[in-house]
Amino acid sequence: MKKLLFLALSFSFVISLHSQKMSKNKKSVIASIENHKEQLIKISDSIWALAETAFDETESSRILADYAEKNGLNVTRGVADIPTAFTATYGSGKPVISILGEFDALPGISQKATPEKSPLKEGAAGHGCGHNMFGTASLGAAIAIKELMDEGKIKGTVKFLGTPAEEKYFAKVWMVEAGLWDDVDVNVSWHPSAGIEADVQTGLSLIDFIVEFYGQTAHASADPWNGRSASDALELYTTGINYYREHILPTSRIHYHIQDGGQVVNVVPDYAKLWVRVRDPKRSKMLPTYERVKAMAEGAAIMANVDYKISLVSGIYETLVNRKGGEIMQSNLELLGPISYTDEEEAFGRAIQKATGKPEVGMDGKIHPLKETEENPGGGSTDVGDVSWNVPNINLGVTVAPKDTPWHSWAVVACGGMSIGHKGMVYAAKAMGMTMLDLFENPKMVEEVKSEFKTRKGDEVYEPMIDGPPPIGKN
Repeated sequence: MKKLLFLALSFSFVISLHSQKMSKNKKSVIASIENHKEQLIKISDSIWALAETAFDETESSRILADYAEKNGLNVTRGVADIPTAFTATYGSGKPVISILGEFDALPGISQKATPEKSPLKEGAAGHGCGHNMFGTASLGAAIAIKELMDEGKIKGTVKFLGTPAEEKYFAKVWMVEAGLWDDVDVNVSWHPSAGIEADVQTGLSLIDFIVEFYGQTAHASADPWNGRSASDALELYTTGINYYREHILPTSRIHYHIQDGGQVVNVVPDYAKLWVRVRDPKRSKMLPTYERVKAMAEGAAIMANVDYKISLVSGIYETLVNRKGGEIMQSNLELLGPISYTDEEEAFGRAIQKATGKPEVGMDGKIHPLKETEENPGGGSTDVGDVSWNVPNINLGVTVAPKDTPWHSWAVVACGGMSIGHKGMVYAAKAMGMTMLDLFENPKMVEEVKSEFKTRKGDEVYEPMIDGPPPIGKN
């Protein structure tokens, strides 16, 4: 009992110490998010249950936009010719600080908020990347800043951007092209994670394209010589890709998904289709691999005596790191302190780890130190990269699932619908709100972040990797 009392008093002392270091305005940010907490959790849970995928996030977008409007932000829906994209702004003049909010789900990983695999609806989508929490936390931070503006404590413009289709089509590329960050000084973002850290790592650039082959049908047994098989071309093409893997850079990746390889066994197929993706930590190194993989499609078509077509879906840049922004975010994480978990939450985390074959170590709620930026970090890709090449970006990762949880899986969906995810979401809102406040209060900070951005970008001219309007209705 004495030990428990000592721990409780120690924890209270740490909280008190953090509180003493905070300015009144930062305390106001935290108070605002606490005031909205129950509603934010409700919004996150609603989006979690809806689990709408790329460009189909009609209700998820509406819920966030409606709450922004209810709290006095000026909402513009359907921006960049994307029905589910929107902006919510408040204030006037400089600085203009924007914050990103994603809300799309992943197909096929529906899951209840339980630590054993059990879908809400078999085959349905689920929030295996935590975007139900992403957009909600960011909106909470934007509202906290708006309330400080109402009190006359800070001046400038806050701009929340509801950004759909991050998982599949990368809607931010079209939103950048539409000029939605042209007036922005600094952008703030976060992503659900298995640890708490100011994120100063780049991601992978990538490009997506569709390859289609067109041949001639024939009876597969009676007169196959009259047919020209599109699926033969597809197989020759994927064989070429797989042999080519040995000769690409160790940092590069090639993926493909066969979407149509023919319909029945007794017909020589006249049509085949696959989705191809090429990645590398540097766009400059990814593009030559992309050109080579495209050329292979022509070779496969020649060998199979069929026609072919290549259609660009979209491509995204690697993230341009901003370490000064990371330092500002890191200072606020250390002010906030770690996330603590109940015995029940720790047990839930260990059960998730057991179910996914990971060491049963529970939750990681501590603040990780600011890491050195790696040249070739590996990992995933995000269209936040395109934003980061147009405006300085400050990024954050916050724990919403236990350590080593497989991402894009049912396990993340489970955590995102219960208190572990809720705690991470509220924490992220506070950390981002406090960081945005620093930028509004300190013009020198804004200039330092912008100066680093200009240095890192150098002479690179941003070129969006899109060809035509966003593929609405093609999900």
